[in-house]
Amino acid sequence: MAYNVKDVFYLDVSLGSGTGTGFGSAQLDLSAYIDPIARRGSKAQGLAIYKVQPTVTEGNSQVPGMNLDGSMRYGLIAGAGLGDVAVGATISAGATTVTANNDLLVYAADFYAETGVNYPMTNELVSPDKDVPYIIVRDNACLVAEVDDAFATELVIGMRLSCAVITLDQSTLNQLLRTQTV
Repeated sequence: MAYNVKDVFYLDVSLGSGTGTGFGSAQLDLSAYIDPIARRGSKAQGLAIYKVQPTVTEGNSQVPGMNLDGSMRYGLIAGAGLGDVAVGATISAGATTVTANNDLLVYAADFYAETGVNYPMTNELVSPDKDVPYIIVRDNACLVAEVDDAFATELVIGMRLSCAVITLDQSTLNQLLRTQTV
């Protein structure tokens, strides 16, 4: 399970914040990387997330401007199965809990923008690392956002995931399957 540069690859997911308030979701299909069933001669596989590199931009690449005024919390949740849902839609609050006490939470941050402040602020709350990756054994992960105070312009939340497919022994797999239930 050690971080090995030759095994690491990248996945990405993005979600628009809209200009209203509420929850939104973008689902990342992980079924090609996850195999929680050990078969003859092969072990079960999970997806280890070693690092999450987030961005918040105006449009696809523009640095957020000075006149945004707004705030949101966003995160990556393993196995939420919410699909692609525009911000403002109704989503089950239990699956979108972006707090440290959610066992399914891989990454979380707050984003604040205030008129007249040159640079918006991001406050990272939870993050995996190279020594202790988050191992996903469900077939999806969802980037979720809860916009509390609406932004004047839609922002794009993006995440680049540094990950690797790893083999799992039966006891580790059983523990992960128990904790990764919605």
